[in-house]
Amino acid sequence: MAIYDQIARQIKYAVAGGALRTGELVPSVRELARELAINPNTIARAYRQLQDDRVLRAVRGTGLQVATGATERCQDERRALIRDRLRTVLAEAKQSQLDPQEIRQLVEGELSALEREGV
Repeated sequence: MAIYDQIARQIKYAVAGGALRTGELVPSVRELARELAINPNTIARAYRQLQDDRVLRAVRGTGLQVATGATERCQDERRALIRDRLRTVLAEAKQSQLDPQEIRQLVEGELSALEREGV
């Protein structure tokens, strides 16, 4: 995955998880490039992608801020990604001849383990 895609994905996760809220400004291109020690053009490309995806919007004289409705869009996208990953794993389990009850037990066991670990 390209670096700009990774940056865009991390920002979307931050929006979906509430770490970045509607109306909140994101760091400038130069600031984030300096912080991450990468080319400013890479950050600019990630920000353009996020604007195209209606996650960020430009505010004249201020910078880029989290757009209205971005939280819901990012949460929906995150759910879809997780659903796709789950589907892939479940298909692999079925192809491995695991029966549905055994798959459910595995999933429930892993969920319980994550809860115990505080994840």
